[in-house]
Amino acid sequence: MLFGIALFPEKEVQDAANSWRLRHDPHYCNIPAHMTLREAEEWDDQKLKKSVEHLERVASAFKPFEITFNRVSTFFPARNILYFALEDPSEVIRLHEAVCSGPALQQASSYVYTPHVTIGRDMASDELHDLYGNLRMSDIRLTSLVDRIHLLYQTEQGGWTAYQTFQLKG
Repeated sequence: MLFGIALFPEKEVQDAANSWRLRHDPHYCNIPAHMTLREAEEWDDQKLKKSVEHLERVASAFKPFEITFNRVSTFFPARNILYFALEDPSEVIRLHEAVCSGPALQQASSYVYTPHVTIGRDMASDELHDLYGNLRMSDIRLTSLVDRIHLLYQTEQGGWTAYQTFQLKG
């Protein structure tokens, strides 16, 4: 089964992201607005069991923390993706590094991990530049408490749902 690890921002951030995702993100129907902590990968029962134990340890080591999205950015030209970017990504990066260690070790990626909430993907370059040009002038200040992480699995219909949630307890 395909598993991934994510965090979901609070409703205000989700609503703001979803207002753009509805039209500009083909994954809108498959998963709510989120921040990926670990890319999806096929896991067998043994890897799943070890990863759940690992995530319990990680969650007990981290205190809840607040994040602030302060701008729209893009991964262009590498990928035609628009996203809400963090004012200070350091705590999410620390959480990502902890999650992606031990049994949940992630294969080397060709991308540098950049915590974000996607608001548009797979757009034509012209559409991406037009939208980015408008949105980068916007005054964005969205905050969210991060107090849990979610182990997700992909359903047969292609959607993602929570397998288990881990409360940050630090």
